[in-house]
Amino acid sequence: MGRRLCRLAAVVCWIVGMLVADEAVARLRHRPRRALRARASGPLLAALGIRVVVDDRRRDPRATGLIVANHISFLDVLALALVSSAHVVAKSDVIDMPVVAGIARRFGVIAVDRRTLRGLPAAVGGVCARLAADSSVIVFPEGTTFCGRTGGEFRPAFFQAAIDAAVPVLPVRLSFLGPDGHAATDPSFIGDDSPLDTLRRVLRARGLTVVVRLEPAEAPGTDRRELARRCERVLSSAESDIDCSLI
Repeated sequence: MGRRLCRLAAVVCWIVGMLVADEAVARLRHRPRRALRARASGPLLAALGIRVVVDDRRRDPRATGLIVANHISFLDVLALALVSSAHVVAKSDVIDMPVVAGIARRFGVIAVDRRTLRGLPAAVGGVCARLAADSSVIVFPEGTTFCGRTGGEFRPAFFQAAIDAAVPVLPVRLSFLGPDGHAATDPSFIGDDSPLDTLRRVLRARGLTVVVRLEPAEAPGTDRRELARRCERVLSSAESDIDCSLI
């Protein structure tokens, strides 16, 4: 654990250095800051001892659209960054945590307050605008995290953005596995956990793998509830396939 902690500290220092350098370059050249999520995610996961396996089943790897994934951990964002540079929609209470806030915003995370419906139409409209501009957006439609052995029902709200923008939905199945090939709960972010609780469990764990399985695109259709159920079935089927392949 001590060695991993040292590696993680070194990677964090490297990221901070990149943040400072990007900020300086952006000011000097009067251009937007570059996204760091894709560059930082691989080294961060490696420093945590997490191996990444990408299973790409998409018919068109260049397709853009609404990316929907099951939600297990705050580490999901790092895993998804390795396959897409899209902005990520996340709960505002997570983004507002100390330390996490600055990193999340710098990594292109879009905050949404799921405790009230008041701001939801604007958030969906913002996602629709990005999708219409040929830019992908990542959403976790379960609305909260699950341990990885069970999941939640997909909420339909953000699927409306794909329908309005007339873009496909790209389902992604995330699975954290232990050395035995079965679901690992160490990376989970559940209940009263803090990011430090999850981090301590991950640092103690051995042989963790995150499988990122990209499924073929789903047509948006016209009914967001039907679209949500369809994508939920796709990812449930993907989970069964992953389990079967490991037996």
